[in-house]
Amino acid sequence: MNNEQKIALVTGGSRGLGKNMALRLAEKDTDVILTYNTKKEEAEAVVAEIEAMGRKAVALQLNVAEIASFENFMQQVTQVLQEKWNAQKFDFLVNNAGIGATIPFEQVTEKDFDEFNNIHFKGVFFLTQKALPIMNDGGRIVNLSSGTVRFGVPGYSVYASMKGAIETLTKYLAKELGGRKITVNVLAPGAIETDFNNAAIRNNPQMKGFLASQTALGRVGEAEDIGGIVAFLCSEDARWITGQRIEASGGMFL
Repeated sequence: MNNEQKIALVTGGSRGLGKNMALRLAEKDTDVILTYNTKKEEAEAVVAEIEAMGRKAVALQLNVAEIASFENFMQQVTQVLQEKWNAQKFDFLVNNAGIGATIPFEQVTEKDFDEFNNIHFKGVFFLTQKALPIMNDGGRIVNLSSGTVRFGVPGYSVYASMKGAIETLTKYLAKELGGRKITVNVLAPGAIETDFNNAAIRNNPQMKGFLASQTALGRVGEAEDIGGIVAFLCSEDARWITGQRIEASGGMFL
């Protein structure tokens, strides 16, 4: 195998933003290990699409809320790296997997809080920790945040709080992993029209219209607006960017 071949691990890569990230990375000659929680067929379809480009790809099941499963998951990754790439390590970690829900603050239950914490913060924290031993020096970590950390959207108190924690974590990781020449950045999408949060934007023309009117570029985002930024952050051209928050919102609420 060519030692120069880069391999990315993208969580939640079966649909939406994660799917677009995986495809755009593949377009930039990066092979991809993508994870899915329940959508195995959708994940396999993304693998087929990547393989049709002449790149290698594998889909693995992972529930990022189940921290106890990470050890076993990393063993699977190690095995796949060896079998498919004759490699011991991968290069890029994209912590994308997530869930969305609009819950007014007064109605948030402890169960809601714990679920969002496990998926959006605790899961990212410990998955990254477990991944580091099998990541190459000079690699990249891209964490996903949200525009809602900067501008308040009613009903997003739990989600945005966890994403705020991710933004702080990103700076610390950038500092602590700098010695290994691993860059760590956070990408914060604005309103995106996908099936995220029960397709809240797509299913609500009034909300979509309002959000478009509050965006400098005059529309809500699409998945295609995001994947290329991840591919860029994982590229050699982005080697001097680390510890940064990059908002991709089309200029929302400026």
